[in-house]
Amino acid sequence: QQELVESGGGWVQPGESRRLSCAVSDFTDIFLVIGWFRQAPGKEREGLACIDATPGTANVAEIVKDRFTISRDRTKATVYLQMDDLKPEDTGVYYCAAETGLAGGLLCQGPEQDSPGKYSTWGQGTQVIVSS
Repeated sequence: QQELVESGGGWVQPGESRRLSCAVSDFTDIFLVIGWFRQAPGKEREGLACIDATPGTANVAEIVKDRFTISRDRTKATVYLQMDDLKPEDTGVYYCAAETGLAGGLLCQGPEQDSPGKYSTWGQGTQVIVSS
């Protein structure tokens, strides 16, 4: 059973950078897709970036594409979200999510992020607070 564990959250000042990690228990599925989502206080969960784990093909949402980068390290079974020039509106709980098999093969096809309901496995989240 797939398990995801996020880490790297915390308090940062505006303009700083932070890298979040998502440890993936099973990196072997060739259709594995990992997505990063954010849920700000009082708002719906929104997709930020996704990566097709096998080829490493990635897509980043337009709202953060100039500041956020997603990558993966297969040897460490980990997916990263590098966040630069953080702003107060980036505050929220950050989640990684996974989908595999044929369903995973349909995800992460472009910059427009798939809805949270398309992913079946979620981590517990890590909070990021951007404030001076």
